[in-house]
Amino acid sequence: MGRDINAENGGQTSSSGVATIGGPFNLVDQNGKARTEQDFRGQYMLIYFGYTYCPDVCPTELQAMSNAMDQLPADIAKQVQPIFISVDPERDTVAAMADYVPHFHPRLIGLTGTLEQTSAAAKAYRVYYAKAFADGEPKDSDTYLVDHSSFIYLMGKNGAYVRHFNYGEPPEKIAEGIAKVVETQG
Repeated sequence: MGRDINAENGGQTSSSGVATIGGPFNLVDQNGKARTEQDFRGQYMLIYFGYTYCPDVCPTELQAMSNAMDQLPADIAKQVQPIFISVDPERDTVAAMADYVPHFHPRLIGLTGTLEQTSAAAKAYRVYYAKAFADGEPKDSDTYLVDHSSFIYLMGKNGAYVRHFNYGEPPEKIAEGIAKVVETQG
């Protein structure tokens, strides 16, 4: 017979109700510079996980993120660092990121790393991702897609999760949400 944990604590259950999102990462930016979450302390981080070979969702969301940054008042925008973290480190090399990120916001930082580093960052942010091969496509092919969750995360100046924006959220709503947080929290 199993333990009745609920009975052991007087019939009370407790839960914080808040999932931990965010945490340490150790990656490399599009210029080859090692980066950790500590590099961005004192700034809000606007983070999107995706990959450079993504045919539709990633460029759409990165453009929405870029447009939102452009719509922010300058005093708020300077407090927010847009970041793109790859979930496809096998193809998203430093050079690939250097070619890709300039197509979006001029302050966008692209981060990549080893499989282990990418996995750790994705896990910290509760990001789902998996290679997806077409039917009959060999598993060693480099033409795969990557299924992944599609959220834009707003992290506070201390690195803690503040809120997220869902896929397809209009740039003006993203900008409005960021501005409200920055104005409230400073």
